[in-house]
Amino acid sequence: MSAVHNADPAELAKFGDAAHRWWDPESEFKPLHQINPLRLAWIDGLAPLKGQKVLDVGCGGGLLAEAMALHGAAEVLGIDLSTKALGVAELHAMDAEVANLRYREVAVETLAEEMPGHFDVVTCLEMLEHVPDPASVVRACARLVRPGGWVFFSTLHRNPKAFALAVVAAEYLLNMLPRGTHEYGRFIRPAELAGAAREAGLVPLQMAGLSYNPLTQRYAIGSDTDVNYLLACRRP
Repeated sequence: MSAVHNADPAELAKFGDAAHRWWDPESEFKPLHQINPLRLAWIDGLAPLKGQKVLDVGCGGGLLAEAMALHGAAEVLGIDLSTKALGVAELHAMDAEVANLRYREVAVETLAEEMPGHFDVVTCLEMLEHVPDPASVVRACARLVRPGGWVFFSTLHRNPKAFALAVVAAEYLLNMLPRGTHEYGRFIRPAELAGAAREAGLVPLQMAGLSYNPLTQRYAIGSDTDVNYLLACRRP
């Protein structure tokens, strides 16, 4: 699938329409605000970010990209195809005076043609379930990272438990997310993602789950990969 077509206009419009609320910790992006420190710590624990060249694929409004820049990365590039989300990300970075962070509206496949092997760390979190061809994104991420570099993915497991919690509970019962945020058929089983990573030339090294406790209203990273999960890979 070409880079031009590996995007869903409806998905871009959905997130673009909500872009002005991206940095509101009480908006529909509240879960991202809550899990951002956990994701950052997990990534940094495996691939220390200090002094590294980092790419954040599908950066949206810039929550993770900005956090990685402030955490000590030498340079961070966030890319997305949502013009509105990138505008919000750029404005927030400007207000926060984050000098080592920039953004581009470009498909990851296109960037892979321009800058192969340029980055020490590539992250692609909460994005694969929103594109028509996730394997194409995985291949592009593998091409963008230098030999020995790290690539991190996160997405949603495709199973009944994930449907019950990530769609029915989160979107319809608890109203944690707007209805229609996720399409269950696009969820990706861990074995499928690991297989796509291997086919792209990456070596999957570690997987972790991201779980939510509705009683404490807190997220935690652990071994339960039944709903949300993260996968860490390296390029040989």
